[in-house]
Amino acid sequence: MRHRKRGRKLNRTSSHKKALMRNLAISMITHKRIKTTDAKAKELRSFVERLVTYAKKGDLHNRRLIQKKLPGKLGRDIANTLIHDIAPDYSDRNGGYTRIIKLSNRKNDNAPISLIEFVDLSVSSEVVEDDNKDSKVNK
Repeated sequence: MRHRKRGRKLNRTSSHKKALMRNLAISMITHKRIKTTDAKAKELRSFVERLVTYAKKGDLHNRRLIQKKLPGKLGRDIANTLIHDIAPDYSDRNGGYTRIIKLSNRKNDNAPISLIEFVDLSVSSEVVEDDNKDSKVNK
C-alpha cells in the first residue's frame, strides 16, 4: 500500500525523477510556459510553486534553498530570474502561481498533453506566436 507516499513515480528511479523535475523547472522558468504530459505537469506544479514561494521571501536562506533544488551555475541564474523577475509579480498572491491547460493527446503514443504556465505573468508576444504556429501544425 502507498499510504502517505507523496508524489508520482512517473516510472523512473528517484534520481531520474529529480533530474527530470530540475530540467522541467528550469525550462518553465526560462520560457514561462512549457508543453508536457499531464502527470509531469501536475508533479512540476508543486515543485515550481515551492520555488516561487522561496523567491518571494528573497533573503539569502531562501536563495540557497532554491539553489539546493536547482544546483550548478544555471541554478544560480535561475534563482536570480525567480527572485528579480517572477517573484515580484506574485508578491500579493498566496499560492496558485501556475496553471495547467489540458490539450489534446500526443499523436504517436496517445499520451495526454498539457500546457503549464505561470498565471498573470506578462508573456512575450514571441512565445504566444510560437504556440500558435505549433497548434496549427498539430491540427
